Amino acid sequence: MAIQRERPYVQFNFLVDLGTGTTDGADAGFQEISNVGMEVTVAEYRNGNEKENSVRKITGLNKATDVTMKRGVIGSLTLYVWLNQLRNGEANALRTVTIQLQNEDHTAVVQTWKLLRARIIKHVSGPFNAKGTDVAIEELTIAYERLEME
Repeated sequence: MAIQRERPYVQFNFLVDLGTGTTDGADAGFQEISNVGMEVTVAEYRNGNEKENSVRKITGLNKATDVTMKRGVIGSLTLYVWLNQLRNGEANALRTVTIQLQNEDHTAVVQTWKLLRARIIKHVSGPFNAKGTDVAIEELTIAYERLEME
């Protein structure tokens, strides 16, 4: 359930459930999630005998944007196992990924995004650089069919 207030919530208090039913542990710990959203397409139409010289806007299909998630490489193969299920065509490989924003003291979930029928479509590890002090990062892109917000 979304909780409305006058000041926005800080962005770093979020939990991720990758369809496993848990937000505990390093597997659910992501540094960044971007592009959670949807768009509704509009079809333009005009009858040939319309008296007004303008188009009608007709609501069309809705599309969910692909989500990018980043985290440090932790040596876990859970994302690879899920990706392997998808590329092998397993029927139950689609998941519901849930992102929960928490309040500042982590006592309540203030808004939830559910990515329904989600699948990994891209997984990238690195870059690896022997000269740098950066953390090794893995990045995945998730496509989903429907977004629900609570």
